[in-house]
Amino acid sequence: VQLVESGGGSLQAGGSLRLSCAAFGDIYVLNSAWDCMGWFRQAPGKELERVVGIDIDGRTVYAYSVKGRFTISKYNPKHTLDLQMNSLKPEDTAMYYCAANSWTTSCQGGLIGTWAKYWGQGAQVTVSS
Repeated sequence: VQLVESGGGSLQAGGSLRLSCAAFGDIYVLNSAWDCMGWFRQAPGKELERVVGIDIDGRTVYAYSVKGRFTISKYNPKHTLDLQMNSLKPEDTAMYYCAANSWTTSCQGGLIGTWAKYWGQGAQVTVSS
């Protein structure tokens, strides 16, 4: 499975940006990996953190810092996963990664972790004050 992010960029605080993750690969593997997905980010000098995860039933879990501002959307037929980011802040500046894994109970509730098997190459988001 190959994950490809797009939509990153630079903008001023208060603005909005939409990231998209497209998944490619063997259809059987792809369908399996589609059951456990999420967005992560890593700011300079900081650890990789989960921004939001979504499980097989569409249950989500958001990081407290983005709750109410970010929204994840999953489009099954097209195998795309979007992240709508509103009211962006300078502290949202980071490299954003899409991740996926075959279904595991560890993913229940959207709790995909850094143990995920498939990762995209990342999309840079830079928010200036």
